[in-house]
Amino acid sequence: MASSSAGIVAGLTAAALTTIGYLAYQAAATAPADFGRAHASGPPAPGASKAPRDRRHPEALPTGSGQGERVVYSVDDDRVWLVGPDERVQRTFRVTPSAVDPAPGTYAVTSRSNRVTGSDGVPVEHVVRFASVRGVVIGFSAATDGSTAKPDPGERTGGIRQTRADGNAMWHFATIGQRVVVVP
Repeated sequence: MASSSAGIVAGLTAAALTTIGYLAYQAAATAPADFGRAHASGPPAPGASKAPRDRRHPEALPTGSGQGERVVYSVDDDRVWLVGPDERVQRTFRVTPSAVDPAPGTYAVTSRSNRVTGSDGVPVEHVVRFASVRGVVIGFSAATDGSTAKPDPGERTGGIRQTRADGNAMWHFATIGQRVVVVP
């Protein structure tokens, strides 16, 4: 009797897995191409505008960049701020932008890699990914040779380059799930 029950359970399990597989196939066939990818959460944070910031203090945290612990990235100023839970800027630094910019909005760190080859073929370390734009993954990284060359505008790359020291700081600060606020 026990082996008969085991056979029934195995048969039901196989049937359930087949059904789940079929339903997953159907869902994938009708899902949008960007389903499951990180998205901007909507319009920029209140107060974030195209208006010029105080150029006398470029290191000042942009107003309207949210609250709480977060990474703030300004695509216009090519600058990053690492903001602690107490609203104090722990570190700010300039970056070399990628060829593809993420839209203003709120994202979250989705993956990280200690060392890989960047989309431009350059060996990089401390990769912190947070967005995807039309198939191009966007993230912060540092070239292992220390270079921060501007990307080829003819190539669709998503690596926002920082110095190795800044990359190390980002690596320790921006773990999986950390908010990343992109402002103009």
